[in-house]
Amino acid sequence: MTTEEEIRARMKPGCICKGIKLHRIIEAIDQGAATFEEVAEITGIGGGSCNAKRCGRKVRELLQEKDRIEVAVKK
Repeated sequence: MTTEEEIRARMKPGCICKGIKLHRIIEAIDQGAATFEEVAEITGIGGGSCNAKRCGRKVRELLQEKDRIEVAVKK
């Protein structure tokens, strides 16, 4: 992640309901979290009023992106 992307991630919401920034979600995935449940346990997301409808979708997108990158690197 470039410095500019990192700055944006620190400002963008990851879980609006809980007030958790996107960079915390990205850090959890970078540290090995491979499912929504693992990301939620590490970051505290998912327990808000929307029942993870917003952050759950973002986490799934980020995990799929990481999987695509890992597959591309292995080829």
